[in-house]
Amino acid sequence: MKYFYFFSMMLFASQVGIYAQDFQGEATYFSKTTVNMDFGGRQIPEDRKKEIMQRMKEANERTYILTFDKSSSIYKEEERLEQPGNGRGGGRFGMMGGAGGDYYKDVREGRYLVKNELFGKIFLVDDELPKLEWKLGGESKQIGNYTAFKATAIKTIKRPNMRAIFRRGGDNNENQESEFTEKEIEIVAWYAPDVPVNQGPGEYWGLPGLILEVKDDVTVILCTKLVLNPTEKKEIKAPNKGKTVTQEEYDKISKDKMAEMRENFRGGRGGGNRGGGGRP
Repeated sequence: MKYFYFFSMMLFASQVGIYAQDFQGEATYFSKTTVNMDFGGRQIPEDRKKEIMQRMKEANERTYILTFDKSSSIYKEEERLEQPGNGRGGGRFGMMGGAGGDYYKDVREGRYLVKNELFGKIFLVDDELPKLEWKLGGESKQIGNYTAFKATAIKTIKRPNMRAIFRRGGDNNENQESEFTEKEIEIVAWYAPDVPVNQGPGEYWGLPGLILEVKDDVTVILCTKLVLNPTEKKEIKAPNKGKTVTQEEYDKISKDKMAEMRENFRGGRGGGNRGGGGRP
């Protein structure tokens, strides 16, 4: 394993010199997230459930473009025509968790900036780039024209807890669930040493080659197209609009908004059906 790691790092170091100072690449990724929607036992009509599930499916299948050079990158969702009823502020599942914004990484400085929309308000998260402890393996597979090698890491993640929003129960319930769930998961990535840049989709980076595929417990991100040194160069520029906050501050705001959403849901829908006079 040590010899493989040494070989990968030597290959990475040797190939960096191949590219000129103005080297740039553009990778297209398709991202698909599987959501287990739990309505908390609420009596929701089947046609309404199907509508919610369809909207969530559309919201969690996306295409992104990663524009990168040797030290920085910007990861943006590909522009697309929204279907009627989609794309409204906080109505998208991804926005509830603060995901889905332009993600800028500077691996040389170890910083990232991400523009997130949360219930109609724009935030600019500026913080230290998270670093995973990758374990490199010898397993490989072909992704497009590239031989990709496997790497794994353990990561602690937080996700919106949709069950906490839809769950029945009063405001004083001592067993009330948190708006977010937190757990450790395994990240599996596949990187290509033939593209010797320390970059990848979204927050992922830190391997001796471009990350072409990454998977956590619910999301798969796969590179479907890769262009090196495109004729038309693009500016890799950090987002600069929105209220600047740290990741910790943003998480706190997101948690408060989720709690507010839960109370509004229960007050407007759940509470009105308890006691006399409610619909059966």
